[in-house]
Amino acid sequence: KLEEFLNFKQLETSLKEAILLDYYTAGFWWAKERNFSVIQLSGFMDLLNFLLENLSDKHMTLGDNLKELGKAMAGIGETDSERSGDLNFFSIEQAKAVIDYLNISLFKHYKQYEYLFHSPREELVISNE
Repeated sequence: KLEEFLNFKQLETSLKEAILLDYYTAGFWWAKERNFSVIQLSGFMDLLNFLLENLSDKHMTLGDNLKELGKAMAGIGETDSERSGDLNFFSIEQAKAVIDYLNISLFKHYKQYEYLFHSPREELVISNE
């Protein structure tokens, strides 16, 4: 179902689509295993997408993307509503777990994701000759 939601049409032949499906599926199941609420799960998936778009569309470096994560997580656990960010539905423990997950998934493999999005690849041409 996730591949339909992501509108992947070439999953069988596109390495990029397969990698992205794995990225989102792994994140979804990780959050489900932690019993995130629907709102938390939605926010976590938005965060996964936000960080990946920073890399793919904005060409952000790892350091810049880590800063964006810090901004998104700012204010979690604080009672002052002006300082709490968009992800204030996470507890401090959940926010730490999210950061740990991102460190072992996206950030650990950041160079590979950069290559996926920004390096030209040869196209394999198959003919009937």
